[in-house]
Amino acid sequence: MERIQKLIEQNVFWLILLTILTVSVAMMVEILPLAFAKSTTEPIEGVKPYTALQLAGRDIYLREGCYNCHSQMIRPFRAETERYGHYSVGGESVYDHPFLWGSKRTGPDLARVGGRYSDEWHRAHLMNPRDVVPESIMPAFPWLAANRVDAQSLPDKMRALRRVGVPYTDQDIANAVKDADGKSEMEAVIAYLQSLGLALKNKR
Repeated sequence: MERIQKLIEQNVFWLILLTILTVSVAMMVEILPLAFAKSTTEPIEGVKPYTALQLAGRDIYLREGCYNCHSQMIRPFRAETERYGHYSVGGESVYDHPFLWGSKRTGPDLARVGGRYSDEWHRAHLMNPRDVVPESIMPAFPWLAANRVDAQSLPDKMRALRRVGVPYTDQDIANAVKDADGKSEMEAVIAYLQSLGLALKNKR
């Protein structure tokens, strides 16, 4: 046994080959089944694709790096569920490309923020977070109120998402520009935030 161990440890070829084999087996046993499990590949009841304005808001949310401080994943621990609500399930994120799960939090988790605050609260919070949360270290985003949504790019984004399984209809795509045209980036981000977690919230 010692000879075999020495052979593997001293021979880079065998070490790489066996490492790849080990990782491959682990992937087939742990990860591959999830790709076919209904709980992770099918939307839960009530989950709908983002509207054109919400989709624009999500893109702005990503652009501004909000996900670096706010996770969108409630872990199945009592401390988490008592504070944020039902733990996150795969079926509520099937239309998210990319998904925004993660456990890094500087600010609170946003998986269930939809409907928790008014649009006015979100607007004040984005303009100057300390106006509504005095101890907040979040930066202000006042330019979102001045910038307009790039509505012309939305139909192409929605077509691309349809190709990876998001069920946008031809009518959704045709109405995308009209639905978001003239709206501010602030309105788009608020529309996105107000959509988060509503499916599970309405289900309970």
